[in-house]
Amino acid sequence: MKGRLPHNKLSSFQIIIFGFLGLIILGAGILMLPLCSNAHQWTDIETALFTSTSAVCVTGLVMVDTASYWSIYGQIVILILIQVGGLGIVTIAAFIASVSGRKISLLQRSLLQDSISAHQIGGIVRLTRFIFKIAFFTELIGAISLMPFFCLRFGIQGIFLSIFHSISAFCNAGFDILGDKTGQFSSLSAFSCELSLIIPTCILIIFGGIGFLTWEDMQEHKLKIKRYRMQSKVILLSSVVLIIVPFSLLYLFEFSDFAFKERFYLSLFSAVTPRTAGFNTADYSKLSGGALLLTASLMVIGGSPGSTAGGMKTTTAAVLFSNAAAVFRKKKSARMFGRRIEDGTVKDAATLLITYLLLVLSGAFAISYIDGIAIDKCIFETASAIGTVGLTTGITPELGTLSHFILIALMFFGRVGGLTLIYAAINSNQSDISQYPMEKITVG
Repeated sequence: MKGRLPHNKLSSFQIIIFGFLGLIILGAGILMLPLCSNAHQWTDIETALFTSTSAVCVTGLVMVDTASYWSIYGQIVILILIQVGGLGIVTIAAFIASVSGRKISLLQRSLLQDSISAHQIGGIVRLTRFIFKIAFFTELIGAISLMPFFCLRFGIQGIFLSIFHSISAFCNAGFDILGDKTGQFSSLSAFSCELSLIIPTCILIIFGGIGFLTWEDMQEHKLKIKRYRMQSKVILLSSVVLIIVPFSLLYLFEFSDFAFKERFYLSLFSAVTPRTAGFNTADYSKLSGGALLLTASLMVIGGSPGSTAGGMKTTTAAVLFSNAAAVFRKKKSARMFGRRIEDGTVKDAATLLITYLLLVLSGAFAISYIDGIAIDKCIFETASAIGTVGLTTGITPELGTLSHFILIALMFFGRVGGLTLIYAAINSNQSDISQYPMEKITVG
C-alpha cells in the first residue's frame, strides 16, 4: 500500500538487551516484597535493583549481606535470577519452546545464534539442548561434591547451601549465603584451606567460564584437541595461561608469609576467582597495590565468549596479543594455531579494549569524586562491576546512590557485552559505501 510506513522490527541485539532489562526489573520488583527479607519489611528500590542487577548479570557485588538480609524466599529468587542470567534469557526461552514441541522460526534461531555467540545457525536448537544438559549435569555434580563439606558443618541446611553455591560458582556469580555463619560479607574466607570446598568451586568456575562451544568440542572430540575449533583452542590455552601466571605471581610475592598449604590455596583461588566468579578467600582490602592491579586486569579480561562469564573475554585479549606479535614480526595479519585472524576481528578487539578501559576509568573517577574514596579502590570496584566479577575491597555498601547506579550500569554493560550494546544502538541497515581518501599517519 502506497504511503505506508515500514514496520521497524527490533534487532536481535536489542531483544537481548530488553530481555535482560525486563528480567532485572521483574527481579527487583519481587525482591522488594516483605516476603523476601528476613525482617519481613519492604526493601527499598535501590537495594532491590542493585541486587537484581548483580544476580542477573552474575556479578556478586552486593549492598547487603545475602545470607543475613534476605530470607530463604529472597535467596531462592536470587538463585533463579543467577541461573537465568548465567545461561541467558534467550537460551532458556528457546529451550522451553523446543521441549514443548513448538517450532523455532529462522528469526528465533538467528536470535539464539547471537545470544550464545555461535558461529553458524545450523544445529543451533540441538546446541541449546546440549547446553542445558551440560549445565544442569555439572551443577548437579557440583552440588553433590559440595554436600559432604556443607552437610558435615551445617546439617540438613547443607543441601540448600550446596545447591546454591554450585549454581553460583558455575554461573560465575559469586553470591554466597554464609554471612550469617562466618560473618557478613566474608564469602569463603573462613574456609580458605578446605580442599573439599575450594577445589570443586574452582572447577565449577573454570568450566562455567570456558564457553558453550568449547563444551561441544570437548564432548565431540574428547582429548583430540587438534580437531577442536581454533576458538576452543585459544580459549583453553588462554584459560591455562591466565591461571598459571597469576597463581605463580601471587604465590611468589603476595602470600609468601603464609604456610605452604594456605599459601597454595590462597594463590590458586585468587588466580581463578577474578575470571568473573566473585568468591574470595583472601581479604582484598589488605592486598598490595600490585596484587590489586593484577586482579583488576584479570577481572576486565573476564571469561570466554558464549559462557556464563562476563568481561572483555579471553579471546579478545588473545587476538590483541596475537596482533601485537604479528606487528613485532612484521607479518601482514594476526595468526593463531595456523589460522589467520580477520582484520575486522582485530578492530572489534581493539574497540572493546578501549571501551572497557574508558568505562572503568571514567566510572572510577566519578565514584571517587562523588564519594571521596581513593581512586585505586574505585578502579578495582568498577573493574569488578564491568567484568561481572563481584570482588570488592569493601566499599560497595558505603557508596552513595549515584555511585550505586554507576555500578549497576557497568554490571549491565559487562554482562550483555560491549559489542551487543554498540550494535543495538546503531542502525545495522546503514552501510558504509563511500570511502574517504587515504593518507598515512605515523604512530609509535
